[in-house]
Amino acid sequence: MNLKERIIALLSTLLEEDKYFIVEVQVSPSKVRQKVTILMDSDAGISIDECAEISRKLDDMIEAEELIPNAYTLEISSPGVDYPLAFPRQFQKNIGRTLKVILKDGIEKRGELIAVSDEGFTVKEELKKKKKDQVPAELTFAYGDIARAEVQIKF
Repeated sequence: MNLKERIIALLSTLLEEDKYFIVEVQVSPSKVRQKVTILMDSDAGISIDECAEISRKLDDMIEAEELIPNAYTLEISSPGVDYPLAFPRQFQKNIGRTLKVILKDGIEKRGELIAVSDEGFTVKEELKKKKKDQVPAELTFAYGDIARAEVQIKF
């Protein structure tokens, strides 16, 4: 197992039963100080205090296992609102929000996320020009057809 896989294995034993999930793990090699960045989430979001607690416990486990022999930096945070959605659980917690969906073939759609399943999700398409009797279409996408899906922030 490489370092990233070993860290994921340690983290998986540490996480509460399905409360948290790993979004991404990045290991940036360096001769001076390696950097391990972990993005995590939960269905209700993840707080700074929760990230700090997980970081302390994981740091202790990395030290005990002697996974990283030299100095390293460990960062644990939430993916943030501008990070693309990757897992059904992330889509589920964003129902009601507007998504920008880019399909693998390059087509881009926008709409309100209205339903999520294990296979995909449905958005109510945003109309470019609102006409009197025009009804927004409901578009269903399979996760495998998506290149990127992002929550659109409205101000």
